[in-house]
Amino acid sequence: MKRFLIFLAALLIFSVSNSQSLVPEVSVKDLTIGKTIEIKSNILEENRVLNIYLPPSYQTDTLNSYPVIYLLDGSKDEDFIHITGIVQFGSFSWINMIPESIVVGIANIDRKKDFTYPSNNKLDQDEFPTSGESIKFIKFLEQEALPFIDNKYRTTQTKTLIDQSLGGLVGTEILFKTPHIFENYIIVSPSLWWDDESLIGEEIEDFDSSKQIYIAVGKEGEVMERTAKELYKKLNTLKMLESKIYFDFLEDKSHGDALHQAVYNAFETFSNKTGNNNG
Repeated sequence: MKRFLIFLAALLIFSVSNSQSLVPEVSVKDLTIGKTIEIKSNILEENRVLNIYLPPSYQTDTLNSYPVIYLLDGSKDEDFIHITGIVQFGSFSWINMIPESIVVGIANIDRKKDFTYPSNNKLDQDEFPTSGESIKFIKFLEQEALPFIDNKYRTTQTKTLIDQSLGGLVGTEILFKTPHIFENYIIVSPSLWWDDESLIGEEIEDFDSSKQIYIAVGKEGEVMERTAKELYKKLNTLKMLESKIYFDFLEDKSHGDALHQAVYNAFETFSNKTGNNNG
């Protein structure tokens, strides 16, 4: 018992002396990478959250304007933080993969509603009961969200859309029906199985300008892989205004982890401006 008490005393003395040797805390500040803005959408009849990243030079170089990257699934607990990290890294002067850019993450409320058009497939209807209002979401982007950002920040005409999965479905719908909204499209693992793959058969509106369109899919099963390749082939056949169409098969990625690698590859591919058909 005596030995045990001596051991406890020695342990206590060691703990106190060790804690006193720690570096004292001087101050604590929050680490932030952007701003969160809530706007009222009359089209969607609800408030929507936009997460905004501004490049480091935005506050100091007040004469400069910046391209804007719009990210679907852009909540802080979705893809906003890690995609913003790629944008920051890619725009470092010693990397020079993309220009310094503003990132706008569009946070979700009901992505199944916003990212899908009406489906005639009974299973789609049963599993996605709130689905079918993508036309409203697209109008929200074109008539409310993008004009809001252009009015509030110093932006150029170059706008890029990043999307995945159901987001890739609505991204493809935007590209087909209102391609003028964005100059660049990064479409990852698009859920083109929706409504018995009907979107693949839709006509595409003529592009009003040359675009860069990057399509990627991982090892995600026959339907996902086939429809992504069909999308690439359909777009590549059109060759609208010398637009650049790229396809990337990420054989070591799945539906859950394809986005990060795909976005990095897309930025790298866009910067090289060379074809990338490894499909």
